[in-house]
Amino acid sequence: MAQALARFRPARGAVSLDGEEDGPRPLSRREKAAIIVRLLLAEGAPLPLTSLPDDMQEGLAEQMARMRTVDRSTMTAVIEEFVEELESVGLSFPGGLDGALAVMDGHISPSAATRLRRQAGVKGDPWERIVTLPAEKLLKVVEEESVEVAAVMLSKLPVPKAAEVLGKLPGEKARRVAYAVSMTGSVEPETVRRIGLSLLGQLEAEPPRAFTATPVERVGAILNVSAAVTRDEVLKGLDEADAAFAEQVRKAIFTFEHVPRRVLGRDVPKVTRVVEQARLVAVIAAASSRPELSEGVEFLLSNMSQRLAQSLREDAAARGRVKDKEAEEAMNAVVAGIRQLEAAGELVLVVEEEEGG
Repeated sequence: MAQALARFRPARGAVSLDGEEDGPRPLSRREKAAIIVRLLLAEGAPLPLTSLPDDMQEGLAEQMARMRTVDRSTMTAVIEEFVEELESVGLSFPGGLDGALAVMDGHISPSAATRLRRQAGVKGDPWERIVTLPAEKLLKVVEEESVEVAAVMLSKLPVPKAAEVLGKLPGEKARRVAYAVSMTGSVEPETVRRIGLSLLGQLEAEPPRAFTATPVERVGAILNVSAAVTRDEVLKGLDEADAAFAEQVRKAIFTFEHVPRRVLGRDVPKVTRVVEQARLVAVIAAASSRPELSEGVEFLLSNMSQRLAQSLREDAAARGRVKDKEAEEAMNAVVAGIRQLEAAGELVLVVEEEEGG
């Protein structure tokens, strides 16, 4: 639309302005644009005028304030020219770097986009980007910044995200930051913008990571589906090399033995729908020779429909002994099904409380 409005050619017409007499005379591009905008607004058409440069918006408003009447032939000629300009446009591009990056989102690497923004400088409101970042990333900056800057950030964040960040701060700093929020009433908008620019520079300066998950999450995910013997040996080795890391990995691990303590009974029917029945039968059959599986098996059976539970029990009894490898695969299938449901937001795992907590 902006291109079409800007390419109007001079033409003659009868337009009445404040302090001028009616009569044919050359119309300026701004007058033609005002005629088109006035006509579209009168027809109730949605106009994204905010996407136009500020100087063009101001010029249109000033021109419309000066104009009074336009004769029908002039209006028709302006409309025909406007339609001709629109039809002659084959392709349009977004204005500015932000617009270009928005169009290319997902098609260029995050590191390239970050470098481009840094080279061109941030335009617009930096807080529009900051508020979309995850709380974990914002927390790192808040921990390093002064309480005054942290207070400004919390004030600009959506309330739920601000509460999440505040809740993860150490108690003393959380109290100081919360108090500092009460002192932000007199902060000027330009100061808030400069703080946002500085924070965004820090946040975007962080180099891109090859892995989205943390090392603890990656090791935990691998051990989740590893054989119990392998899992125990790896954890023993981690204890010797880095006891703190080993403890974090243990907390990230979720195996079949954790099912009774971390899955809600009401979610068991969902699990039975995503796990193959043959796998459930194998787990139930394996429990007869592996007592450590009994608690998990009984938990599943007691929280599904009794008709299904009875059918699975009968199939397991008919099947007999299950090899250890097949039992491990069946348990991993149950764990994978639960993780699948968790990732889809269909169930939430219970967080186990630490001993002594």
